Amino acid sequence: MPSVSNLLLANGHKSMGSKGAGEQGSRGAEEKFQSPISLSHVRHIIINGDDFGFSRGVNQAIIKAHEQGVLTSTSLMVTGDAAKEAIALARTHPNLAVGLHLVLVCGRAVLPPSQIPHLVDSMGNFSNSPLQAGLRYQFHRAAREELRQEIRAQLEKFRESGLLLSHVDGHLHLHVHPGVLNILVEFAQEFDIRVIRLPSEELRMSLKLDRRELLTKLVWSAVFGGLRRYGEGLLTSQGISFANRVYGLLQTGSMTEEYLLGLIPQIQADLVEIYSHPAVLKDGEPHNGPLGAGEIELAALLSEEVRQVLAINGFELTNYVKATRNIVPG
Repeated sequence: MPSVSNLLLANGHKSMGSKGAGEQGSRGAEEKFQSPISLSHVRHIIINGDDFGFSRGVNQAIIKAHEQGVLTSTSLMVTGDAAKEAIALARTHPNLAVGLHLVLVCGRAVLPPSQIPHLVDSMGNFSNSPLQAGLRYQFHRAAREELRQEIRAQLEKFRESGLLLSHVDGHLHLHVHPGVLNILVEFAQEFDIRVIRLPSEELRMSLKLDRRELLTKLVWSAVFGGLRRYGEGLLTSQGISFANRVYGLLQTGSMTEEYLLGLIPQIQADLVEIYSHPAVLKDGEPHNGPLGAGEIELAALLSEEVRQVLAINGFELTNYVKATRNIVPG
């Protein structure tokens, strides 16, 4: 399969509108996925909410952003405290595309600790340190074999939900770790993995809009830039799709209305994903980000100004399912 951007940077256009989503798809002559060029200049954007199933408050926010805002897609944590509710909600919202939010850090495993003792503690929880987890997955042979088992288990649990797998991404982006990404590629045909998120955003653009957390942004831009380059080569060689640009990493926890209104007019790519972590605070529930950040990010997704600036800049809302389904060979 060519990259999603090849599929969408195409001649011809077919509307797939729905309330609150307005998903679109098109097909035609191939362009290199790196090129921000469209023959008809129809541009497509996926707005994704991560952590679906983390809590009832996250579920509520994602559904609200889909019904009333610009959100078209979400990523499910199959071991989240509210995963069952999330799956039930997804079944009643057929225009909401759902992918797997692979959890290999800061979360709970599917398999019991006895089967993956080198990955989790006695309670079945992964390390809370992405660095520690990444090093272990790279250099510990037993951990790598257990990793394959756990990734399969999470893919199988998603399949048991009966939902169509839109895409795969990962909690704290550990899915782009070369060891993890190669396992996902290995399982791609068996589990029909068509799209994998590869973070890709311009550091200069991000800093122009918000210079807070400067050192973190510099480090993440360098690290994930290298991982993106590795991932592009691997996924392209295996016919797995990915978007031109994916925004959210450098501004994690602060994808505000103001930030989106500044970001969208500067985007040059024609197939884009923007993700955030909308949430509604509920008593007794854990937070999936800085206190109050989820509600601020939800407000951005509900913003009529954000919807208008997307339209002004030629973007039509879509999701990965619509994008790949509307390709007609020939």
